[in-house]
Amino acid sequence: MKVILNKDVKYLGEEGDVKSVANGYARNYLLPRMLAVPYNEATVAIFEGRKAEIEARKEQKRKDSASLKERLEQTALVAEMPAGSNGKLYGAVSALTVAELLHKNGFEIERKRIEIPGVTIKSTGKYHVTIKLYEAQTATVELTVKAQETATEASPSDKKKEKGRRFSEEARTETQTEEASSEPKPEEAKTEPVEEETSESGSEAVSS
Repeated sequence: MKVILNKDVKYLGEEGDVKSVANGYARNYLLPRMLAVPYNEATVAIFEGRKAEIEARKEQKRKDSASLKERLEQTALVAEMPAGSNGKLYGAVSALTVAELLHKNGFEIERKRIEIPGVTIKSTGKYHVTIKLYEAQTATVELTVKAQETATEASPSDKKKEKGRRFSEEARTETQTEEASSEPKPEEAKTEPVEEETSESGSEAVSS
């Protein structure tokens, strides 16, 4: 069935676009939700009258896309991945990985709009990722893939703290050993009655 889109429809087209779709898709989804109207002389005339306002909205989308492009290209992404000494990753950086990195930087980009060299990245290094925006606009984002640090060498101050901690533990162990030797043997130990303590607990209301 031939229809004219009344609104932007994800994965299909924009307001005012003429599309040929399956009859069931049109009757069961597009038409009941007023997302599209049947293509005929009457609807064509209506959309001809809306042409100027539709184009104005498209122009605003172009401006928004240009602004997004500028912000994206000022963003440097860094992905830390487990890797061998030769720089080969234990895994791969995919479009989903990049989408998650962008999300952390405040961008909501569908992974299907993200193009990675070679589909996935399997080695450390610097790469350029292409992001498809509105119409033919694209943004190029720099991506650095680094080997994930599994362990870091302790600093001199950390080593000093660790040495002091070990000394304290050794001293504590010696004290506990001396106390254990002076404790009465089981047959010498006396059993004393246990006094029950009654504690009252209260709850406070916390208002936010």
